[in-house]
Order: sequence, then structure tokens, then C-alpha cells
Amino acid sequence: MTSRGGPRIPRQVEREFWRLIAGGASTDEALVAVGVANGTGWRWFRDAGGMAPLDLAEPSGRYLSMREREEIAVLRGQVSLREIARRLGRSPSTISRELRRNGRGYGQQQYRATMAQSEADRRARRPKTAKLVLHPPLRTYVQDKLTGPGRWSPEQISRRLRLDFPDDERMRIAHETIYQALYVQGRGALRRELTACLRTGRALRKPTARASQRNGRIKDKVMISERPAEVADRAVPGHWEGDLIVGKNSGSAIGTLVERTTRFTMLLHLPPGDHGAIAVREAIAATITTLPPQLRRTLTWDQGQELAQHLQLSFDTNLEVYFCDPHSPWQRGTNENTNGLLRQYFPKGSDLSVHSPEDLALVASGLNGRPRKTLNWKTPAEVLSALLSTAA
Repeated sequence: MTSRGGPRIPRQVEREFWRLIAGGASTDEALVAVGVANGTGWRWFRDAGGMAPLDLAEPSGRYLSMREREEIAVLRGQVSLREIARRLGRSPSTISRELRRNGRGYGQQQYRATMAQSEADRRARRPKTAKLVLHPPLRTYVQDKLTGPGRWSPEQISRRLRLDFPDDERMRIAHETIYQALYVQGRGALRRELTACLRTGRALRKPTARASQRNGRIKDKVMISERPAEVADRAVPGHWEGDLIVGKNSGSAIGTLVERTTRFTMLLHLPPGDHGAIAVREAIAATITTLPPQLRRTLTWDQGQELAQHLQLSFDTNLEVYFCDPHSPWQRGTNENTNGLLRQYFPKGSDLSVHSPEDLALVASGLNGRPRKTLNWKTPAEVLSALLSTAA
């Protein structure tokens, strides 16, 4: 790739850019570190779908590189598959699978390295559209079996598909994928109400042990990499970022919700001394449901245990919840900036439990009445009001 109007950018520069991204750096930070113009770097990020093309990735025991694909193309008609595998230090099955996936013509005799690399890049991009979305007949079959007289389990559906459609590879799905589609709405295309058709009838999956909660893990979380692409460009309202600001000795807290498009802020009043998962879930649900459905699309949170009940929150509010990567506050930059503004009202080290719901509403009103440069000097309240008027 070349910079527009400039000399060719060395491949090692772009590789270093992706190495920094994989290490947790933001796009802007990575661009500054490698000395590349914003337009070029963002074009790399956009065109690659947020992850390094495989020909730029570091050598991997899992993925074939562009160099290896070029070797396969050269040797394909000269030596056996086993000899190609020996020369590349790969398993013969890896070479056979590569030719089967990316070869063309009878017996996969036609193989082009560039075309194979392009196909590999396309398959590796994230987020991927759920299989139940891409293939409506499969979704219809799954729904019919879940709701039918026999109330089939996801595993029975998955196994039966091979018997009912032996020659149609598109009619295949793992039983865990069906469970994910039911319980984690960001990953599937099935209505959550269908969980009532399962034998347990649970609206949430029941953990097999409590150990995962003790060691700080959040069950069934959907990461920010799977968040819809529309969230990033802020063109569609209804996508929120949230966090807690914590008071003296972590004894009190206030919840914050910020809408990405309008920067509109809502503050959550939490019981004194209680900012655990139940209290936070109830506070978010009580606040967010005051908004119309079109303004309740997604919520992005950090890895805090206060959102351990995110599945119940999604069920109560129809709000899809996504979690940032560990130690990546820039992934909810709007919320981080807002929390900084709020420290003007709620200084660090102070007791936040002394503030009533009325106090929080007054502070939120003040923030939402401030003109913002990013909104062309309109206020968040004005922008939100205009969106609601348009929707009406």
C-alpha cells in the first residue's frame, strides 16, 4: 500500500502499526508511534476490518502467510503435497485444506496466491454475521423445532440437520451456536422469548459454579469486537457508554450513562454503600427504560463486576451489552471524558452517598445544557430533542 501522493510505505511500518493495535494501543496512538498520517492509518484500519491482514501478521503456527501461499502456487505442479508441506514446515493436511478452500477448477488445479490471500482476509474479518441471519431456511428450521410439539433441544436440532439435509452443507449449526443465539442477543437471530421453549425454561443460563464470579470473570459477555459497525461512526443514536465513578474508600458510587451521538448524560443514583451487580442493573433498567426504544440499542461497559448481571439487564431493557477489552478505557472514550467533567461536581475522595437523586438530576441537566464543540456548539439536550422530534 502506498500513501496517497507520497512514496511507498514499507511493509514493516504497517506490520508495526498492527502489532501496536494488537497490544492494546488506540488507532491514534499507533499512528503517532509509527509516524503515519491519520488518513492512511484509518484507511488501513477500515479496509482490513479492524484486524491485520494475514500477509502482514507475524509468522504464525496457525495461519499461512502470503509468502507461504506464493510458495504453494509455485510448487503446486512440480512436487507432491507432502513435499510442499515438508519445505514449508507445515502439515500435509494444512496444504491440502488450503488448496481445497482456495483452489479453482477441476481438482483445484488452479491456485493463485493473491486470490487465496484475499479469501483468507475476508474470512478472518470480524465481526461476522451470524449464520442464522445469513441463511433464513436454517433459522426457520431451528425455530420450528424449538417451538414444535416435540420441543426439540438445540443438540437434537443440530444432530438431526445432518439426517434431514445430508447434501446441504448450509443446513448445519452447532448446538452451542443456537444457545448463544437465544441467550446472547448480540450473537444471534432468535427471539429471546424462545428460551421458554427449552426444557429448563430459563431466561438466563445458570452457572455451573460460583468460582467464576469469585475470580472476577463475567459469564457470557460479548466483547466490543462484536459490536455492530454502526456504533463506531456515531451516525445512529441510541448507543450508550457506561461506568461508575467511585467515592471515598470505594464506599459509594454514582453510575454514568453517555449517549455516543448526542453526548447526552444520565446519572444513576445507587443505594448508599451498595454498587454491586443487582443495584447497578436495577438502576440502569429504571433509567434507560424512560427513553423510547429507538434510543435503547447498545451499552458498552468496562470489565467491572458491577455489570455481572448483563444478561438479565438485556432481557429487561432490550439493550445489547458489550464489554471493552481489559485495561482499554479509550474504547469508551466519550464516557471517560464525561466522568472527568463530573469530577468538577463530585471530587475524588469525597462521599458520593450524600447526593440525592434530585442532586444528580441537577448535575446531569447542567452537563446536558453545555454547548459542545463536537456538536457545532449545540447542547446535548438540543441535539437529543431534535432527534426525538424527527422520530416523532
